[in-house]
Amino acid sequence: MTLWIHEARLLLRQRLAIVSLGLLAVLTVAALVSGMAQVSRQRAAIAAIPAAQAEDIGAIAAWVDKEKDAGSAAYYSFHPTWDAPSPLAFTALGMRDVSPYILRVRALGLEAQIYDGDTFNPELALPGRFDFAFVLVFLAPLFVIALCHDLTSGEREAGRWRTLAALPHGGAALWRRRTLLRAALLWAAIGVPFAIAALMSGVAAGAIIVILLLVVAYLLFWVGLSALIGRLRWSSVANAASLAALWLVLVLVLPTLGHVAINRAIPVNQGAEIALAQREAVNHAWDIPREETMRAFYANHPQWADSPPLGTAFHYKWYFAFHQVGDESVAGRARAYRQGLEVRDRAARSLGWVLPTVGVQAMLTRMARTDLVAQIAYRDRVRDYHRRLRQFYYGYIFRDRPFGKADFNRAPRFDAAI
Repeated sequence: MTLWIHEARLLLRQRLAIVSLGLLAVLTVAALVSGMAQVSRQRAAIAAIPAAQAEDIGAIAAWVDKEKDAGSAAYYSFHPTWDAPSPLAFTALGMRDVSPYILRVRALGLEAQIYDGDTFNPELALPGRFDFAFVLVFLAPLFVIALCHDLTSGEREAGRWRTLAALPHGGAALWRRRTLLRAALLWAAIGVPFAIAALMSGVAAGAIIVILLLVVAYLLFWVGLSALIGRLRWSSVANAASLAALWLVLVLVLPTLGHVAINRAIPVNQGAEIALAQREAVNHAWDIPREETMRAFYANHPQWADSPPLGTAFHYKWYFAFHQVGDESVAGRARAYRQGLEVRDRAARSLGWVLPTVGVQAMLTRMARTDLVAQIAYRDRVRDYHRRLRQFYYGYIFRDRPFGKADFNRAPRFDAAI
């Protein structure tokens, strides 16, 4: 223990070590605070939904109640859905940074609504927001390099190498002590602030332990890489340059090339293209006989086929029918889009088995439920809720039942837990 304390004193006398450890701790705290603030804003926005929804529906209900028109109620009423952040979301914001976590839907065509926010800048999305995952994956290796690149070469250049190697408990035991001490202090600079933030956020103890072990494993990977370069007996400058080049390749170049290769090997159309195709199908319905639209609609929804026939005047059941037919016309493309995203996601996760940088980021976003899997699950919940909304309003529209103010309270409610 005395030797460890002695090594710690020697290390903490070095200005570079103090500055590096302090800066890493500050960056970790800043990332955690930023993530927690972002999650807090998202929770506040979700908490404000009921009051805003009640005000919105109240204004529509007062107007609809005069005519009792179910079509107007369905057309003008927006219904909120939301994807609440998990307790760990502050560590890795992931897809929550580029995809909507609140979506207000109507009983009209869903595909045009669900893909409205499906465009983002892929170059900006690649590294992600400044959060705990960013500090760990992108910045922590630089601090490992700063503290470990000259463990042996520095002593050799100072002329102390042979003396230290000849001392009792010197040689390999001395370098192991110094290496492990630096790794432990780097882990503390990252792990202690994370553990405090996680406890404040109500994260389960098991998840905290798993992430702390993940931090250990990732830091040891970079410490091991530094030790391997140190065994080549190069100068300290050459060691630092080599490790910096490896950081560039492992953290930026290879993950980027890997994602580009995956995207080229697994082509997937943008969600906006599905929304555009659905809108074109909807717009086309205005140019064809209404009976043609209703035949296509009743073919897939025979439970409404006994609805009274259309007259010459506008009727909302035709309007909602051609929106649903528009959705069904792009259903195959929507399934292909989802399957393509899932295949891409599995391929990207496979990349994590050979690139620790990708693997750590993927594991953090999965644990935080901010990855593509979580986003697709949210869309599935929205689709299920939208299906129930349609069934509710169709019961009034296709049976010509009056829709009064009290009927708004009977509309299905979105349950984020389903």
